[in-house]
Amino acid sequence: YEELLADPEIEAIYNPLPNHLHVPWSIKAAQTRKHVLCEKPIAMTATEAGELVAARDSYGVLIEEAFMPRHHPQWKRVRSLLRNGTIGEVRAVQAVFSYHNINPDDIRNQTEIGGGGLYDIGSYCITLTRYAFEAAPKRVSALIDRDPTFGTDRLTGAIMDFGNGRLASFVCSTQMARHQSLLILGTKSWIRVNCPFAMPPDWRPQIEIGVNVSPPATVGETEEFEPTEQYMLQGEDFSNRLRTGTVSEFPLEDAVENMEVIDAIFRAAKSHSWETVC
Repeated sequence: YEELLADPEIEAIYNPLPNHLHVPWSIKAAQTRKHVLCEKPIAMTATEAGELVAARDSYGVLIEEAFMPRHHPQWKRVRSLLRNGTIGEVRAVQAVFSYHNINPDDIRNQTEIGGGGLYDIGSYCITLTRYAFEAAPKRVSALIDRDPTFGTDRLTGAIMDFGNGRLASFVCSTQMARHQSLLILGTKSWIRVNCPFAMPPDWRPQIEIGVNVSPPATVGETEEFEPTEQYMLQGEDFSNRLRTGTVSEFPLEDAVENMEVIDAIFRAAKSHSWETVC
């Protein structure tokens, strides 16, 4: 890594290292005037994420968090529908993201280096819920079940209070059947994103738009999207901002906000009470 950072021909790096190495190596890259696209979660805590903001400002580089779904056409379409008032006022979001992995050698099952479901996949649920509301939650409540051997959070359930009668809930797990879904409920209708987070590049994702707000939940329209490599779109968007100087819709401060929610969820699980999001 040191040799890579010392190479003057390299302008930017992608940091997919284990979670505990995101901040130190991103700062090392910034110190050599390299721009950084850092895999989520960008840090282990919001305080650590703040160190990246300081590094960005000190060294004049671009540092962003890599959340590839935000670059997918289906999510840009969802945001357009929400902003156009298609489903009325957004009042609730429900998300699930799970897989089953009990491999002790997998970094996701090593708590000391940032393993566990909340960092790995719960972060997606939080980010895209905030994306839907275009706001940050004010407080959270949570329950966490930890693996007795790994010590990692293998099942997390959280409620996020966005204020003004708006809430979101999600479940993430590293030891349940593989599943992902996200439902956005409005005062007029709803939107279901059937494959909201991770998908093969040949997958044709769909979103469903409801036509009523009471049972039966009738699908009024289904929109299908062409197969897309969302990692490639993410890289292209980052590269374009480097070339054009375009301001990102998701600056580093957005990553800090996401970490503040994660911090609050960990606190809420310990305190068994609502915790304010800083």
